[in-house]
Amino acid sequence: MTDDAEAGSNRLRLNLFTMNAVEHVSVGSWRLPGDQSHRYSDREYWTDVARTAERGGFDAVFFADVRGIYDVYGGDRETAVEKAVQTPSNDPAYLIPAMAEVTDDLGFAVTKSTSYNHPYQLAREFSTLDHLTDGRVAFNVVTSYLESAAENLGYDDRMDHDERYDRADEFMDVLYSLWEDSWEDDAVVQDKAAATFSDPEKVHAIDHEGDHFDVPGPHGAEPSPQRTPVLYQAGSSDRGREFAAEHAEAVFVSQPSEGAVVDYIEDLRERAAAHGRDPDSLAFFPGIVPIVGETEDIAEAKHDAYRDAIDTEGVLALMSGFVDMDLSELDPDQELEHIETEAIQGVVNAFTSNDDRDWTVREVAEFAGLGTTSPVVVGTPEQVADVFEHWFHDVGVDGFNVKEVARPDSLRDFVDLVVPELRERGLLADPDGETLRESTFGRRGLPDGHPGSQ
Repeated sequence: MTDDAEAGSNRLRLNLFTMNAVEHVSVGSWRLPGDQSHRYSDREYWTDVARTAERGGFDAVFFADVRGIYDVYGGDRETAVEKAVQTPSNDPAYLIPAMAEVTDDLGFAVTKSTSYNHPYQLAREFSTLDHLTDGRVAFNVVTSYLESAAENLGYDDRMDHDERYDRADEFMDVLYSLWEDSWEDDAVVQDKAAATFSDPEKVHAIDHEGDHFDVPGPHGAEPSPQRTPVLYQAGSSDRGREFAAEHAEAVFVSQPSEGAVVDYIEDLRERAAAHGRDPDSLAFFPGIVPIVGETEDIAEAKHDAYRDAIDTEGVLALMSGFVDMDLSELDPDQELEHIETEAIQGVVNAFTSNDDRDWTVREVAEFAGLGTTSPVVVGTPEQVADVFEHWFHDVGVDGFNVKEVARPDSLRDFVDLVVPELRERGLLADPDGETLRESTFGRRGLPDGHPGSQ
């Protein structure tokens, strides 16, 4: 293990996994008494979330996002609209300055698609956010999977799965050139006497000519504190795993069982080594849904209430978009078999290839109602902390993407009840780096062997 990897590995790392929308991955929870999901467009809601997450020692708020509306289920968008299945939603990037203003150390991971953005524009957007937050930004790299997104953005058809990743590889090459190579560290001189703000000799074109992009450059923004933001990825298909192994610093693991998580981590580390990277330079964050109460009875009562609020039809609409298959056409007791799709192949794999049981459509809907493919942990603060400690020490994960059910009560419960227990055990400490990368990994720049560092 490298010194850089060791520096960031002695504490559990936490991200709040959320979305700038009414619903994220617990469809129906907006109906819970006291739930504040309807305030997703309220600035004060998000600044309160930021303060609570920072109080709880979270490294970052991790914002999911989606292009398009889920319209696979039943062949139309009616269920998604009626049930608030990630609809309506707003762009998460515009929340960051407000949330950064009320915090000192909390980071912000923003999901952006390489399918329907341009790298020259996206590079500037992330550089701007990195400047405004003093280096507290991460980029969750995704490819867009909904057919409705392609149609609304002027494309005749959605790009096929592997083509999306081919475009994403080149997209990242352009970003690395703009962020890392275009401006030298001392390009900005601010020499008033010479009337020179930046030295033209130290600002370089990148002259990229590729299959998808022609970008001469140079980058329009001066180097931000991190240059390249922290890079997250969640590839689960074979092609997606190759992409994550080459580019990701942190990997969001979406698997429903401990064994599947272990297999995924081992596979990604082997692939990273094949790309010439130190396998230990990658950090792994499985999703998890903690439901905690002061007593077991209270925790179980919350769990029961949350399960009662699950909107099964809404869950099936979400999952239909994930797997690109109209689940309304299947018998609820029919087994979900592995298929190759043009959407999120990893979601199909999580319930077929990567688990040791056969799942029916009904069972998938019931399981996925709270957090989709992530395990649910129900118990007292001590019991929940036991699970986190086991996964950290025995399974070998680096942290968790903590998923909400009730908003913001799930976050407050976790911070008020579980975080003190994690601190007492020495598992959790406040982030202490100047930038998000330093806090999370103990390093200033991209790790050795990463394509962006070369």
